[in-house]
Amino acid sequence: MFNLSPINVQNISHKTILITGAGSGIGAETVKFMVDRGAKVYAGVFRNIDSDATNLLDGATILPLDVTNQQQVDKAMATIKSESGKLDALVNNAGVISPIGHSLNIDSDDFKLAFEVNVLGIHRMMRAAMPLLLASNGTIVNAGTGAATTPMEGWSGYCSSKAAARMMTQVIAKELENEDVKFFFLGIPPTDTNMQTAIRDSKLNPVSQIAQSDLVSTQVIASAIAWLCTDESCDLNELFLDIREAWFIDKM
Repeated sequence: MFNLSPINVQNISHKTILITGAGSGIGAETVKFMVDRGAKVYAGVFRNIDSDATNLLDGATILPLDVTNQQQVDKAMATIKSESGKLDALVNNAGVISPIGHSLNIDSDDFKLAFEVNVLGIHRMMRAAMPLLLASNGTIVNAGTGAATTPMEGWSGYCSSKAAARMMTQVIAKELENEDVKFFFLGIPPTDTNMQTAIRDSKLNPVSQIAQSDLVSTQVIASAIAWLCTDESCDLNELFLDIREAWFIDKM
């Protein structure tokens, strides 16, 4: 369905990068992709590392990082400042899709986690990282989705929170438009991760019907995120991007 290949990203050994949600899926793959190209990578991990992601984090500095916990966010930033003295890029990859189900069958309180992680989590991270990012003329890549602009059956919490994350990114980018910090909200297509397994099991919308063989590989997503963190992307003045756009595909 998606004929996409990884982007060729060269050496990024001069970059210091923090990636949230690095204990599995796209986050873990992005850590490996960047470490393999020489970057100093801090892998923010919530609780446990998936068994299939353990080897992907080799060479990275692992930080306990629950993006809903301000104390852990502040401690992670203090560690980066103490050890590296700079931060060139923040990748806000941590996210949750639950609860999945018809909206009116879900208790209102059950939506809180989606907003805590997908919206307030990226706000905590951007706010805490901004002093270092301003000093380095850095980059923020917030993991986006078509669900931020398209309603999907069974995904009211995910769609709503990602729509809010999209606007949060846009507002902060507007407020800092006179500063040398780049913001990207990157649309990510259905990808072969554990999150997609939960989607497939729900059988609630067209995305759940996509065969695993048709899903995009995590390596493709990792390469796109890494490219946005390179100096080559400095002249890119688009806030909202999608990996399926023609100019992205031309780089693959």
